[in-house]
Amino acid sequence: MAEIENRPTNFIRTIIDADLASGKHQQTHTRFPPEPNGFLHIGHAKSICLNFGIAQDYKGLCNLRFDDTNPEKEDINYVKSIQEDVSWLGFKWDGDICYSSNYFEQLHGYAVELIEKGLAYVCFLSPDQAREYRGTLTEPGKNSPYRDTPVEENLALFEKMRKGEFKEGECVLRAKIDMASSFMVLRDPIIYRIRFAHHHQTGDKWCIYPMYDFTHCISDALEGITHSLCTLEFQDNRRLYDWVLDNISIGCHPQQIEFSRLNLEYTVMSKRKLNDLVVNGHVEGWDDPRMPTIAGLRRRGYTPASIREFCKRIGITKQDNMVEMGMLEACIRDDLNENAPRAMAVLDPIKVVIENFEDAKVEQLVAPNHPSDESMGTRELPFTKELYIEREDFRVEANKKFKRLVLGKEVRLRNAYVIKAERFDEDAQGNITTLYCSYDADTLGKNPSDGRKVKGVIHWVSATHCVEAQVRQYDRLFSVPNPAAAEDFTQTLNPESLVIINQAKLEPSLAQAVAEQGFQFERMGYYCRDSKATELVFNQTVGLRDSWAKIENA
Repeated sequence: MAEIENRPTNFIRTIIDADLASGKHQQTHTRFPPEPNGFLHIGHAKSICLNFGIAQDYKGLCNLRFDDTNPEKEDINYVKSIQEDVSWLGFKWDGDICYSSNYFEQLHGYAVELIEKGLAYVCFLSPDQAREYRGTLTEPGKNSPYRDTPVEENLALFEKMRKGEFKEGECVLRAKIDMASSFMVLRDPIIYRIRFAHHHQTGDKWCIYPMYDFTHCISDALEGITHSLCTLEFQDNRRLYDWVLDNISIGCHPQQIEFSRLNLEYTVMSKRKLNDLVVNGHVEGWDDPRMPTIAGLRRRGYTPASIREFCKRIGITKQDNMVEMGMLEACIRDDLNENAPRAMAVLDPIKVVIENFEDAKVEQLVAPNHPSDESMGTRELPFTKELYIEREDFRVEANKKFKRLVLGKEVRLRNAYVIKAERFDEDAQGNITTLYCSYDADTLGKNPSDGRKVKGVIHWVSATHCVEAQVRQYDRLFSVPNPAAAEDFTQTLNPESLVIINQAKLEPSLAQAVAEQGFQFERMGYYCRDSKATELVFNQTVGLRDSWAKIENA
């Protein structure tokens, strides 16, 4: 657990420090309150790290609460996936999981209290009429003709709503605040509506459901939340948050504090847009490795530590900005560079025959699993007469800048010998099919004895001992930095976001890789074994370098 003295500073923590110092609160109590209507994405990870991080650093509490007031869009599978994501990121919630639906009876009671105080009424305006009465940003709204219905009649009408005696959309319960307010959210907002929908927690007990803005503040108060942290789009809603709590008989009034949401280049953060990608088949599912969901990032090979580090680096401010994808990729690259074992994989193979190596001989070479961490141990690499190297690592002719294998010249095989390209075969189209080489048997782990210098190093696998796998190369899901700004964001999808390589040649140790385990494929990038495929499939996590930085700065 982080020490308070070493915690990151931001304006929210400054507020908390002052509240604790003044005695306003003896302990912090935060909450992470997702709606179970989709998978969590990297933007939610920022909120998770903030809320749970504050609880850790201040030795306070943090609840996991599902704001489940919209049963038509919610699903128990989303509930389960959110729990898994929070746990996978390394956080534990305090006590039992909370649901806003746990408070439906109390919420109903507070709605009745508002009616009794003359602060809520049943309204029969149609949705179109309600929009007309609401006014605009420059013009005040008009009072509903039902606004002055007597209290006793409103109580009876609300009870009929509860009993299911009205149709969906026939009427709603509205708070009576101010139709002339400059804040649209205060123009008699709806606080209850009729929905004949099965709820994943309460079944068919209710046919009226409270609105989010009415539910959220009361749920916070019932749970004793001290600081209710949310993103900037809820800034105006804070006025309704405070109004509800100020006008009901409840003993706790949490402080709502807003911070900027995460906007990440080359992706979208709208649950609606992400759902469109899934429903319309643009991706394979919510956990497609191209998706910015926590499940997708996990399947792609991102680690909890890398996502926590990313959230730490971007910080907490009130300033909206667009974060470069390269910052997220740098976090996983730094993590895996230090912690991922090395392995060799040839993605575009060309066969190499070592002509002066014995035909049936198999020499087991020892290679470190990490070049700077001996504790990771070693592995054996079978070296045989026939090998595979990357097609791009050989050229018939090349200038001095090409440090790989050239006809008539030498290169070192990683963790093995120096070889020399002697000749090659090609097919009718001019594609090289086989490369014939010789090897210097006295160069294992040392330079040539005659002092000649061999500068290049390339990777390889044994042609007779390698395992075949599918390798999925991933790129940015969208081709423009801000796809959400496009008229149709799906028109900016990157057609090269997924390239599938079949029959890649991998060193035999990779056959034992476990799902989600990250490796550095030497000279190629970072990869992990796919968690859903039954066959041997590896997903590219990130390249060794930020190739996009060069493109964008060109």
